[in-house]
Amino acid sequence: MRVLVAGGGISGTVTAMALRLAGHEPVVYEAYPAGGDDIGAFLTIMHNGMDALRAIGADRPVIDSSFAAYGVELVAPNGETVGRREFDTEGLGGFGGPRTLTRATLYRVLQEEAARRGVPLERGKRLVGARPGQDGITAEFADGTTGTGDVLVGADGLRSVVRGLIDPAADEPRYTGLTVVYGYTRAGGLPAAPGIYRMIRGSRAAFGFTTDPDGATFWFARIPDTERSREEIAAVTPAGWREFAHAAFDGDPLPCTDIIAATGDEVFGGHSYDVPETRIWSTPEMVLTGDAAHAASPAAGQGASMALEDSVVLAQCLRDLPDPASAFAAYEGLRRERVEKLVAASAGGDVGEERGWLYSHHIDWATKITV
Repeated sequence: MRVLVAGGGISGTVTAMALRLAGHEPVVYEAYPAGGDDIGAFLTIMHNGMDALRAIGADRPVIDSSFAAYGVELVAPNGETVGRREFDTEGLGGFGGPRTLTRATLYRVLQEEAARRGVPLERGKRLVGARPGQDGITAEFADGTTGTGDVLVGADGLRSVVRGLIDPAADEPRYTGLTVVYGYTRAGGLPAAPGIYRMIRGSRAAFGFTTDPDGATFWFARIPDTERSREEIAAVTPAGWREFAHAAFDGDPLPCTDIIAATGDEVFGGHSYDVPETRIWSTPEMVLTGDAAHAASPAAGQGASMALEDSVVLAQCLRDLPDPASAFAAYEGLRRERVEKLVAASAGGDVGEERGWLYSHHIDWATKITV
């Protein structure tokens, strides 16, 4: 079966790799000539996300391009350490621990691995429409070209075109009330947090940072903010993001302002949105994965990992069930409750201390999907 995959990010690329392993013929259409609109961010792939990659043998490139995270340290507004949570890297089925890397690096290594496996990826192909027909579905791109396949997978992110094609009345992404700023600095003399995330609750905003093995500080700030237009957000300069983040922690007895002030132009920002519920995940010819179906706020750090789970489970369903409609129904049945629970918990600020239901999720590629 020829599968058109809209989106060359995390979910789209891994979906294509899993589909190829399942015996199908995927082709990935990426809207951007290179990278993506959130390319400046970094992320942590948690235990369950690494397990999904391992299910299709795609974990090694990510491990080789990332660094380990062993736990989280919680710091109160007065600077006092109030808690620490170690990540279980041996238990939970022995799936291994979380890995941190930039989104740009993750895109690159996944796309390189997909290419190594023979998956075609066409860049500069922004999806604008799709027409079901007797022979499958034809995807239409902004440059006037088309592509025809048996089904179309919408892995096209938060502002998914495919979501709107499946359900023109689908809800728009919901602003969470937070702007997230990411930064990187190699300045010396800053507090170090090797192998852990130090999470600080300031009086007005939240801050987190970790230190990579080369001594660079990776930091982020989640700051309450009024919603601005996409054009306004795009016009903010690195200096503007730095000043915005610095002001959110000014006066707090914490290292946040020192880290922000020591950051040069490697600082990026944007609003945070989620998609609490997508009423319709599929038609007989189209289906959603990742953020296109269930974007979560960043509080739980699970967006990438949930997308990776989606990718592998969808491919299993298309491998084992007799037709796309049956496969899409089974995939939704396996995924909806879990991802909506995560989105709701993350919208509330956290998923609590008991995270076994998240981290211990395991995918066995050899398991046959039945209905």
